[in-house]
Amino acid sequence: MALGIGERAPELSLTSHLGQQVSLSDFRGSCNVVLAFFPLAWTPV
Repeated sequence: MALGIGERAPELSLTSHLGQQVSLSDFRGSCNVVLAFFPLAWTPV
């Protein structure tokens, strides 16, 4: 799924590095959020 500039990301929940469930909506209105994905970061490429 591609998002354009200024489009809202869909609601999602992930487990943090501390093992806690975190939702994107937890940050709405309190700070900016940057989502970065590095699919090859843990591969031998």
